[in-house]
Amino acid sequence: MLSKVALDILKARYLKRNEKKQVIESPEQMFQRVASTIAGAEKGYGASTADIEKLTQEFYDMMASLEFLPNSPTLMNADTGIGQLSACFVLPVEDSLDSIYETLKISAKVHQSGGGIGLSFSKLRPKGDLVKSTMSEASGPLSFMKEFDVATEVIKQGGRRRGAMMSTLRVDHPDILEFIKAKEKEGVFSNFNMSVVVTNRFMEAAFNNKDYALVNPRTGKKVKAVNAKKIFEEICRSAWRTGDPGLIFIDEINKKNPTLKIGKIEATNPCGEVPLLPYESCNLGSINLDKMLKSREEELKNTKGKKMKTFPKEEIDWEKLRQTVRKAVHFLDNVIDANKYPDPKIEKATKANRKIGLGVMGWAECLVRLGIRYDSDAAVKLAEKLMKFIHKEAMKRSQEIARKKGSFPNFAKSSWKKKVSKLRNATLTTIAPTGTISLITGCSSGIEPLFSIAYERKLLEKKMLLVNPLFETIARSRGFYSNHMMKKIRSLISIQGVREIPKDVRKLFVTAFDIHPEWHVKMQAAFQKYTDNAVSKTVNLKHTAAVADVRDIYLLAYKLKCKGITVFRFGSKREQVIGIL
Repeated sequence: MLSKVALDILKARYLKRNEKKQVIESPEQMFQRVASTIAGAEKGYGASTADIEKLTQEFYDMMASLEFLPNSPTLMNADTGIGQLSACFVLPVEDSLDSIYETLKISAKVHQSGGGIGLSFSKLRPKGDLVKSTMSEASGPLSFMKEFDVATEVIKQGGRRRGAMMSTLRVDHPDILEFIKAKEKEGVFSNFNMSVVVTNRFMEAAFNNKDYALVNPRTGKKVKAVNAKKIFEEICRSAWRTGDPGLIFIDEINKKNPTLKIGKIEATNPCGEVPLLPYESCNLGSINLDKMLKSREEELKNTKGKKMKTFPKEEIDWEKLRQTVRKAVHFLDNVIDANKYPDPKIEKATKANRKIGLGVMGWAECLVRLGIRYDSDAAVKLAEKLMKFIHKEAMKRSQEIARKKGSFPNFAKSSWKKKVSKLRNATLTTIAPTGTISLITGCSSGIEPLFSIAYERKLLEKKMLLVNPLFETIARSRGFYSNHMMKKIRSLISIQGVREIPKDVRKLFVTAFDIHPEWHVKMQAAFQKYTDNAVSKTVNLKHTAAVADVRDIYLLAYKLKCKGITVFRFGSKREQVIGIL
């Protein structure tokens, strides 16, 4: 059942409108529209009408039950004039005006259709370098970033949300310090997430307080040597002050790059969870883990108004999860064929590797229902087991589809060739942030802990109060719900000191600020172990956190072989998406 918040979001952004901008479809019709479009891709493989109708029903049931949702562009654009269904893109930025402005043009098309873009500016010559054609000085990467930032501000994604971009720069680029400090003035580059691309060599030099070389990408020559530890400290200080930059561990990414013979990865999508080759796109979808448990709702109904003293015991419904993974992989693979691409180069690159990204959301509620604290060894162990299961089943399904429809065209040049005989998709799994689709399903984002039990979120150009539905259900069933108590927790980042709430409930409903940063990183690393692409995860820090906390997080993420890491210190920006009332 959709909440009022979900209905408001769907009406504002997702449901079809007529020329008078009036909503002309229901959520059920939206799910039917999407299911029919994605199942319809089977026509290209000779499927019968009956088979397509059966698949349409399977896809519809999976979405309408909120057990799985694809990324927003699929929900918005399926069976519309736009028809662009992917969320994630990486576009190249070469060291020429033609390349830069060609990419800017394609970026505008992607943003207009609802996609987000990753851009590496590492190939651009540094500020002050020679431009031979005019015998003048180059303006540097940041000047061109401003061009993209302004263009994105003008063009809303599909007219329904602003564009999102990830800007990356290699740590050995001569302009790296300017890049690190670029967002220290609030409001600058507001449409960009920013991450420094770091190498293992740089990280080891930082550990050992050694120098490393800055290299002019135009000439390939060393410009000067700088101290790695000092640069690393600047990264940490800036992240502490502004939330940017994050880190991208590029050597770990390319070590796991399944199509390394085709090319090295240089950038990721806006939230870092999908490293892609130039012009590649990827479609994402997430399974709602809150729906993958043996039903708790039935047990709550069976109490018949009696106060419950403890949590009913639950467990993961592994068979239901298996079947959902299988259907989701089929769905996401079909999106590649049903898609209308914004540029022929994107279509060619995407279909050559057929990357998909199946992930999860509702992990925080799942743990609560299982009676496991987020910040515990048991939770980290279960995260590995769960993601291993999802990846294994996704592999099986991708192989089955490949036997029927063929492997992705670059399969013979991929690392998969030595492991399996056929595979439909070069990547299968991703942990996305699921910002909006988790609000539609009424669960927590991705693998994040609960931000707060009751909090304010900027949504649809206004601030909305959100209360965790599972907490409210338990509070009512256990008999400690009251208007006074709910008003009290709205201004709190933690409920651990609220005595009206039973101790066992407080123990499980830990929020982002209750959890030591180390556990955030451990959880990310646990999911990353069985994730082909990468994991979107933000380590939320209290306002009182120190620069040393950021440093420890970044170092631990490197040690645990994460592919990237970001932090956000609460209150470090005047304008932020989520806040406490």
